[in-house]
Amino acid sequence: MTTMTQAPVREFKMPDVGEGLTEAEILKWYVQPGDTVTDGQVVCEVETAKAAVELPIPYDGVVRALHFPEGTTVDVGTSIIAVDVSGGSAPEPEAPAAAEAVPTAAAPAVAVPAEQPAEAEPTAVGSGRQPVLVGYGVSTSATRRRPRKSAPDGFARQTLEGDRTELNGHAQATPTAPAPATAPVAGALRPLAKPPVRKLAKDLGVDLATVTATGPDGIVTREDVHAAVAAAPKTSEEPAAVPAPVAPPAPTAAATPATAPAPVSYDTARETRIPVKGVRKATAAAMVGSAFTAPHVTEFVTVDVTRTMKLVEELKQDKEFTGLRVNPLLLIAKALLVAIRRNPDVNASWDEAAQEIVVKHYVNLGIAAATPRGLIVPNIKDAHAKTLPQLAESLGELVSTARDGKTSPSAMQAGTVTITNVGVFGVDTGTPILNPGESAILAVGAIKLQPWVHKGKVKPRQVTTLALSFDHRLVDGELGSRFLADVAAILEQPKRLISWA
Repeated sequence: MTTMTQAPVREFKMPDVGEGLTEAEILKWYVQPGDTVTDGQVVCEVETAKAAVELPIPYDGVVRALHFPEGTTVDVGTSIIAVDVSGGSAPEPEAPAAAEAVPTAAAPAVAVPAEQPAEAEPTAVGSGRQPVLVGYGVSTSATRRRPRKSAPDGFARQTLEGDRTELNGHAQATPTAPAPATAPVAGALRPLAKPPVRKLAKDLGVDLATVTATGPDGIVTREDVHAAVAAAPKTSEEPAAVPAPVAPPAPTAAATPATAPAPVSYDTARETRIPVKGVRKATAAAMVGSAFTAPHVTEFVTVDVTRTMKLVEELKQDKEFTGLRVNPLLLIAKALLVAIRRNPDVNASWDEAAQEIVVKHYVNLGIAAATPRGLIVPNIKDAHAKTLPQLAESLGELVSTARDGKTSPSAMQAGTVTITNVGVFGVDTGTPILNPGESAILAVGAIKLQPWVHKGKVKPRQVTTLALSFDHRLVDGELGSRFLADVAAILEQPKRLISWA
């Protein structure tokens, strides 16, 4: 009987740093091969679809290898760094060790690390992933994604048991043996398509497995689905009076390889292309989903906020706000919270599965923030229960954390309503798009001195325009108008913060 000993090299895998996220991009390595690391030391920074997060190593040792360079997108559960926990230099990998580390008959062609750590979490086909780091959980997922940017020479990527590289939606045993892009495969993987395209195919009764994909990396597009519908043979129940020209485009549309548009060319000397990934990619997808799911209605009101601006200056001198960030946004946020108290049905969400409106008895107030990585919307949890000084403190922390790029994924979840302050850019107003899952978003325009009729005379007053977008499934015109009017009334007469609270 062979005695099992703990492998001196531990493989640290990419954890799920969000909730159910499947991949992350390595932004920066803080260590290099040969460096000594200790338990809890941050070794790299990664960016998910929600935020940038620093990853600590869970054990002591010496870095043996970094499996991926900066800028590489890595699947959750894939080893990214090898650490020699014995305290000495790690031996060179041997081929026989790989065969003993992961015994499997199901995937003999799959490469595995030279030394599989004895305490590493098993990732066998059909079994769920296990947590790989305290505080991080890995969700089980059978979703297959198209291949990511491969690492350059010198970076060894760990391939776990049962994993396969995908090309155009078909499995291949090794990266050097790509399967034909269009040849059908027995037990083929689920066709690649975005959720709106899947819904379109379902509504039209089209099986995506029968559709010829023309999108990048084998993704099925809306045009592919429509082409499949046009190519389908007409049934005997179809009226004979249907115009004949409808049928001929079908063969032409189906012959995608002959009519596919040529790759777009661009001037490398005068143009720059920026990959859409991470937070920007997630934001773009969320905004498209929100715009085409929730029926938006936007209303506007222009209001004299001179008294509010005077109150801001007075609060700056109040000792209760010493060291706190006091600005118009603070009072606008408080006005919004008071208006929600007067109109609680505004603070709701739509449950599509249950076909129910869910009224929230708490307010997680989102504040849209522009960061170098894109637009994010962290929220202040239970903002409705905070005093004005507490709200000022929370706003200050939220802004500074977002500016430093340290906003956590949990801080951007479970929001109920949002404020976006476009006025800081000198913009008068806009038509904001709802944050997914929320019922309303208030855009605040620039506060400017303008001629205004005050007490029967035209005087220069501090004026701004508010724009409220809301989900018309949840908020009808009367409720939305009353809510926006209450916010405006409080900002015009801030003493209502006391009388209406």
